[in-house]
Amino acid sequence: MSADVIFAYSRPKGRAGVRNHLLILSVVGLTSPAARRIHQSLPGSKLIAAAHGRGQLGEDAAAYRRQLIGLARHPNNGAALIVGADRRSADAVAQAVADIGKPVEVVTLDDTHEDALMLADRGVRAGARLTHALGRQRRERLPIAELFIGVECGHSDATSGLVANPLAGALCDRLVDRGAAAVVGETLEWLGAERALARRAASQEVADAIVASILRREAAAAATGTDLTGNNPGDENIRGGLSTIEEKSLGAVAKAGSRPIRGLLALAEEPQENGLYVMDGPAFSPESLTGFAASGAQLMAFTTGPGNSFCNALAPTIKISAHPETARRLPEQIDFDASAVLAGKERLEHAADRLLALVCEVASGAPTWGEILGESDETPARLGQSF
Repeated sequence: MSADVIFAYSRPKGRAGVRNHLLILSVVGLTSPAARRIHQSLPGSKLIAAAHGRGQLGEDAAAYRRQLIGLARHPNNGAALIVGADRRSADAVAQAVADIGKPVEVVTLDDTHEDALMLADRGVRAGARLTHALGRQRRERLPIAELFIGVECGHSDATSGLVANPLAGALCDRLVDRGAAAVVGETLEWLGAERALARRAASQEVADAIVASILRREAAAAATGTDLTGNNPGDENIRGGLSTIEEKSLGAVAKAGSRPIRGLLALAEEPQENGLYVMDGPAFSPESLTGFAASGAQLMAFTTGPGNSFCNALAPTIKISAHPETARRLPEQIDFDASAVLAGKERLEHAADRLLALVCEVASGAPTWGEILGESDETPARLGQSF
């Protein structure tokens, strides 16, 4: 397959989908059990059961709603079924989906006089209608510039900084050069390397925003009495040979490649143009990946040292490791083995070309191990307590 072409689902508005899911989205924790029953009756559907949705104020409420809407509108969803308690909040999410021309239906407890069993029955019927329509959509040949990829690392070790993360950075460079988009997040993973990252900013405004995002999180941690230099890297990083936060951060920012950084995105913020971005978001992988997905990333590239099975639910997640023992021990978890680069048997540039080819294959329908085994979820982040 050409490294400049993918076969994906064209959408009425926005980026193409590399999958064609029916999404069942419960927008409030009250209806999550009913949403799970609907999901169980519709094989192949994707479920996001929000745990919260009430008692949230200010930026916490805004960020949470932004994530839910972003997930509902995700390019890899061909249609969405919104499940809610009240019509007002459910309809608001559904309208955001309808605005981009996608089929969407809503079922709520308001409509069933609080009868959760009736809610599930109506949801199954509505979801079946949407699934029937999805079956008529077909992949078509599209430019690789349609892609937006999120780049993550988890359970990093020395092989991550030496090979896997620079390899992910080389992938970002190749995608950006072809007109696509990429995003790197995990703000606290820049601590100690933020100035190096800021020097690559496309403007002084972006550079200042990158540094400010780190200082803000560092101050928030200090306000709780936490010294980040004593808590990051974690135990698994130390076991893998990372002795300081600077070592970990310098390896982590290598995932961003070498192209100019066009902007700092808020959690779940969609980039308005293609290119390379960084996202001010959580360092915990489940939340970070959800932030990427809510911003519209259709694929994830996830580097690891000893292994990390977690994947995103909506975006196929390509697991990459350069640790030879990990690749040998976890053949049904690691999608891309880069250990030959560590051994000096393959040039990083050649491995990056192979990785780009795999990205095109996955974007065109080839499943990842995480998809096959169901090692996936969505975890919307919270910024505050419920009231």
